[in-house]
Amino acid sequence: MEIVPDTISYLALGDSYSIGEGVEDAARWPMQLARALRAGGIDIADPRIVARTGWTTGELSAAMDAAEPLGQWDVVSLLVGVNDQYRGHVVDDYRTHFTRLLLRAITLANANPQRVFVLSIPDWGVTPFASDSGRDLQQIADELDAYNAAATDICQANGVAFVDITPASRELGSMRAMLVDDGLHPSAAMYAEWTRLVLPVVQALLAKLASIDPGQPS
Repeated sequence: MEIVPDTISYLALGDSYSIGEGVEDAARWPMQLARALRAGGIDIADPRIVARTGWTTGELSAAMDAAEPLGQWDVVSLLVGVNDQYRGHVVDDYRTHFTRLLLRAITLANANPQRVFVLSIPDWGVTPFASDSGRDLQQIADELDAYNAAATDICQANGVAFVDITPASRELGSMRAMLVDDGLHPSAAMYAEWTRLVLPVVQALLAKLASIDPGQPS
């Protein structure tokens, strides 16, 4: 049995969705997730977040190079790709870059894929920003579906948990309360919804590693 340390370390990798463009630090979804886990009795530290608004998969990889040595982490999350799609990168390129990032995330998680989880790319095409942009909203949705299908396949092939937050983004993402003032990036309320979806997955992941019951004190 693999033993999880008393205080779990957490590395969150991504772009604007992980750094929380336009929200307070405490409202970022990785921060909300850490608080929710602690509320359930799991001793996890606030995450180190390596993310920036606008980063593509390639730019995240370069930033990780610049941040080396990143060391080892008990849990690693990955959410990236929306800027690849926004800039018109083909899905095959995303597949290649995402695979490299995922394998790197696994290495950072003590080479254990069960310590890594991935969030799907939300659909920014439902936002007021997208409506005002003049871009083809159906094309955005179709391209993001292709990206997420690729990420799902790669995660499954590597034994990594994949959390699909895209339906929630489509259901709620046009609501002003779910967005910050720019009409594009999620608000604290939307990040809370993502946290609700991610929480049981991470609880189960940690329970499997430490032989604790999901949601129960460790």
